[in-house]
Amino acid sequence: MELMDKFQKLKDILKEAGSGAIAYSGGVDSTFLLKVAYDVLKDNIIAVTARSSSYPEREFNEAKEYIKQIGAKHVIITSEELDIEGFSKNPVNRCYFCKTELFSKVRKEADKYGLKHVFDGSNFDDIGDFRPGMKAAKEQGVISPLKLAELTKDDIRKLSKMLNLPTWNKPSFACLSSRFPYGKEITIDKLSMVEKAEQFLIDMGFKQLRVRHHDEIARIEVAPEDRARFFDLDIMDKIGNELKKIGFKYVTLDLIGYRTGSMNEVLSEEEKVV
Repeated sequence: MELMDKFQKLKDILKEAGSGAIAYSGGVDSTFLLKVAYDVLKDNIIAVTARSSSYPEREFNEAKEYIKQIGAKHVIITSEELDIEGFSKNPVNRCYFCKTELFSKVRKEADKYGLKHVFDGSNFDDIGDFRPGMKAAKEQGVISPLKLAELTKDDIRKLSKMLNLPTWNKPSFACLSSRFPYGKEITIDKLSMVEKAEQFLIDMGFKQLRVRHHDEIARIEVAPEDRARFFDLDIMDKIGNELKKIGFKYVTLDLIGYRTGSMNEVLSEEEKVV
């Protein structure tokens, strides 16, 4: 299917749906979905952003700015994952608990405003990935318009650029809880360490990155093309010293570089069936 055909299919899906609340994070996918949904449905769409300790302040502030530019109504709620029983133990299906909580709260906001559906920003690429949250979405009756329109991440970036959205080249983001190996307890203090470390690297000019929390060790993933920057001894010293101040004992660079779902690489196929 051609790109503009997919774009039209997305509009048709949203028009047929009639109204809804979007679980909005401020990322590439949800910002694009919100823009198109607002253009099609106007006041019959709202954006719902959930604040929590695994959602960085940086991302929240950007989300607010993007929505101002689009003009949609923005509803801010609290959905603290660490309060969900079992979540902090970081099981393989951690995202299932999180998304179940999130979508149920977004559903309440949709009902409050008389809106028919809950939408999320899952795209066509997500089908082949390990995403327990998709099970929660299905159980909660959440609609994924981007996926239904067969729009990939690359498609969404191209269309976002066409629509002059500031997120068209924004680095991919996942909640801070994804920085921990499965089975390792997640705490507010540990999440704060990761957020501070990643913000420091962003301030240094790194864009696509993750700081994975392995107890005393920080494992830094940066875009493959940015790995060469670490050959500068001053940069290595600066990053190492700062992350130690944040609380890590050892600071390492992942030689392969950033890739989505690196924490899933240790899972067997049986473990991915949740």
